[in-house]
Amino acid sequence: MDELLARATQGVDPDAPGAFWRIFVNLLNMLPWAAIFWWNLLFIAVGALLGWWRGRTAEGIVWALVLGPIGWIVILARPRPKPRAGPPPLRS
Repeated sequence: MDELLARATQGVDPDAPGAFWRIFVNLLNMLPWAAIFWWNLLFIAVGALLGWWRGRTAEGIVWALVLGPIGWIVILARPRPKPRAGPPPLRS
């Protein structure tokens, strides 16, 4: 923890007015953004597949985008939409 704190506060004066934001940016720079991006794409693809299987593709994408793999559980827990009753076919 001390090493992480030292890396986050490196080159930052704690008494400066913008110290919080500088530390916050330093912490964000330590994140593996490429891995996060590819994992998100995987979560969205699986959410779209599960949504398509349940008849709710767009909803599957949105839930997976917002909640990641927890969105998959939401899609699987929701009931399938009931087919709409259409009008009877026209006879000539």
